[in-house]
Amino acid sequence: MKTSTVAWHELKSRLARIYDFHSAAGLLIWDQQTNMPPGGVPARAEALATLSTVAHEHLVDDETRCLLDTIGDDFDATTEDAALVRLVRRDYERATKLPVRLVADFSRATTLAEPAWVAARARSDWAAFAPHLERILTLQQEAAEYIGYTTHPYDALLDTFEPGATKLELETVFDELKTPLIALVARINDAQTSAENEKRDAPLYGDFDEAKQEAFGREIVERFGYDFRRGRQDRAVHPFCISFGNGDVRITTRFDREWLSPALFGTLHESGHALYEQGIDSKYARTPAANGCSMGVHESQSRLWENIVGRSLPFWQFFYPRLQAAFPEHFSGIELARFYRAINTVERTPIRVEADEVTYNLHVLVRFEIEVALFENRLKVADLPAAWNEKMRDYLGITPATDAEGALQDIHWANGSFAYFPTYTVGNVLAVQLYDTALATHPSITDEITRGEFATLHGWLAENIYRHGKRYEPAPLIERATGKPLNTAPYLRYLHTKFGELYDLKTTTLTG
Repeated sequence: MKTSTVAWHELKSRLARIYDFHSAAGLLIWDQQTNMPPGGVPARAEALATLSTVAHEHLVDDETRCLLDTIGDDFDATTEDAALVRLVRRDYERATKLPVRLVADFSRATTLAEPAWVAARARSDWAAFAPHLERILTLQQEAAEYIGYTTHPYDALLDTFEPGATKLELETVFDELKTPLIALVARINDAQTSAENEKRDAPLYGDFDEAKQEAFGREIVERFGYDFRRGRQDRAVHPFCISFGNGDVRITTRFDREWLSPALFGTLHESGHALYEQGIDSKYARTPAANGCSMGVHESQSRLWENIVGRSLPFWQFFYPRLQAAFPEHFSGIELARFYRAINTVERTPIRVEADEVTYNLHVLVRFEIEVALFENRLKVADLPAAWNEKMRDYLGITPATDAEGALQDIHWANGSFAYFPTYTVGNVLAVQLYDTALATHPSITDEITRGEFATLHGWLAENIYRHGKRYEPAPLIERATGKPLNTAPYLRYLHTKFGELYDLKTTTLTG
């Protein structure tokens, strides 16, 4: 009879093999997004379906259950091994509820849907993508029923990205944000209307050599702490970060020669994800703890480095002279104050990834409400673009000109990531909460940023967030790091202070 110690070693070996299957699948996904010719789609769909099936079968095998039963509760609940066992049990219980057929069908459907989405977006052809989305939605609704939930099917999928969170909790967060943000957008819009008729973000447009853009972005993220010996940067239609372990964490970027922002701030955003993955303790390698604990916490890092740091005045006091040196023909006659206003322009744009800090969460709210309506069968896929446009008018006062600017703009539904969008807002809120705590602990951080130094901030995040991987669930991790649960008040205060100064707004109370 196996002892719990022997069973634990055997279980870790099994987990390592499962991790390797997922890593191989991830590499195929990275290749599909960056290098694969269009003709490779059908074969790639089958290869990914096979890998997903094999990984699933390894996890749900009776041997996994026997090993978990043998281990029992031998570990002290506070230890790392106990955390790993908890994660394995959670993954095992979830996976055993899903038929192998459903896992393969989902992998196949999303692999086919992604290139169909690319083509449909290029033509602004919702009808071409709709059958793929209907198929994915049906599979996700089926998965939610197999997984189970207490109050709402959306919770079953949300738990994949934000363990422990519920639709009701998210609705509370959005309720606290919605009214103050709509009001702030309106006040800023009024302030812009009465100001000079100058386009605030005009300095960001011109002719920017892509190689110089890439070099400039690379210098920044290397200073942040992104290690190119354990990472690389490639190009993709929709930027992303992917990790194959903390020794190989890759980012992708979309470049626009005529517009500086997409590549610059996209690189900062993805590097935030990458810093997290590179910072996970190597002792968790090839285990369920070897990634970030949730997408909300993950997004807190992308948004912290992109916005709180990367769109701050202290940051550009150091980097703006370097930008001027890289593009002297464009920026030599533009003062720092004007550039700072440009990168923090608040504008009612239809595109989420181009949205500013103030309007961003209203874009997320549109998607959250649509996802819930789809899951409750109150909205049909065919009617989604009309519903999208109506919500954009309600929350942002604009209507997308085409479906490419509207319901087709994001890749998430094509890759099956229902319940992912709300994690962007969770990340925005947590980013301020974490940064405020780091700054209170190390008041020198602001001065260091003006010198292009980020080791103290990076070090605090690595110590309190990154190194733990998935050892802790999101809520306990944030309480350990900040002493408080998720709180929208600091985030609203940050937006009010920053943009009140930028737009010379009279002081008002901005609360949820």
